[in-house]
Amino acid sequence: MSQPIVVFDLDGTLVDTAPDLLDSLNHCLSEAGMQKVDPVTLRRYVGQGGRVMIERAFEAQQKLLSPEQLDWLVDVFIAHYSAHMPGHSALYEGAEKAMEDLSGAGYLLAVCTNKFEALSVNLLSGLGQSSRFSAICGSDTFAFRKPDPRHLIETIRKAGGDPERAVMIGDSRTDIDTAKAAGIPVVAVDFGYSDHPVATYDPSRIISHYRELKVELADDLIGAVNA
Repeated sequence: MSQPIVVFDLDGTLVDTAPDLLDSLNHCLSEAGMQKVDPVTLRRYVGQGGRVMIERAFEAQQKLLSPEQLDWLVDVFIAHYSAHMPGHSALYEGAEKAMEDLSGAGYLLAVCTNKFEALSVNLLSGLGQSSRFSAICGSDTFAFRKPDPRHLIETIRKAGGDPERAVMIGDSRTDIDTAKAAGIPVVAVDFGYSDHPVATYDPSRIISHYRELKVELADDLIGAVNA
């Protein structure tokens, strides 16, 4: 029998990257001659990526943004973010212990994120965590990305896991919808970057701290799928 696997989303799920993403956004806005943003106002858009963050910042300041300017600012954003990672980004409290316990119980670990693969690998390497994962798959790893369920399924396969013995951990509607479409149970964290309460999207379970992500929880979710 193949090893069971737990697949994590990255930003807002496993790692709090908001401080650095917002720093890079403000760098872009300064380059464009605009005012810096209030972190509280834009934090809910962090999980949607740099392009959406830039668009929302322009909307908030009622400024026009051409497609060419947006493309330029996305490049500026990525360059700044890449040059400063891991910066102030950090694993959420309890995440490292939860991963150690899962690995110790025979679970494979993987990451399935809509962040670019190279940025994801660099971030996790900078945090000393990349070696934990059997696969780190980003938005450009395959020809599809979340919420396409193939992104999750192929991440599991690349890690050497079995989609029928898998659990997804995420913080957003995209993560929950992806897992559901793949027929995989999903645990939602309620401390991430979702712009609505995660309970709205009916995940399999909700946790408020990584101390709640126990081996027994993963075992129960996989067992229910295969009952």
